[in-house]
Amino acid sequence: LYGCAAVAPTAEDDVVRVTDLVEKPAAGEAPSSYAIIGRYVLDPAVFDAIKKTPPGRGGEIQLTDALREMSHRDDDGGPVHGVVFTGRRYDTGDRADYLRAIVRLACEREDLGPDFRTWLREFVATGL
Repeated sequence: LYGCAAVAPTAEDDVVRVTDLVEKPAAGEAPSSYAIIGRYVLDPAVFDAIKKTPPGRGGEIQLTDALREMSHRDDDGGPVHGVVFTGRRYDTGDRADYLRAIVRLACEREDLGPDFRTWLREFVATGL
């Protein structure tokens, strides 16, 4: 479901150098278990890379393909680095994960949480 990155370590524990990227590979073709979760800080050189990127998966120009090309550079926008994320994450492109995110965030808010948690307990206890 996600783009996948091949990486090499750097001097920082949670930062890696991206050595290759594949947009939504088949399970057996993934270069690693590192998913690309779509939060970027991009060098302006990415715009030139996108202009030179032919349509890829799904017939669309993929940002992943432009970043892949940049990952092989040592200048002009490269190399590409990634931060290894650990923590709770929701895929809001998935309907069930979107709902989980809303419920969790509502429960955690000081202004909404107490009343919402009470309602949620009652809702779950009584069913539909």
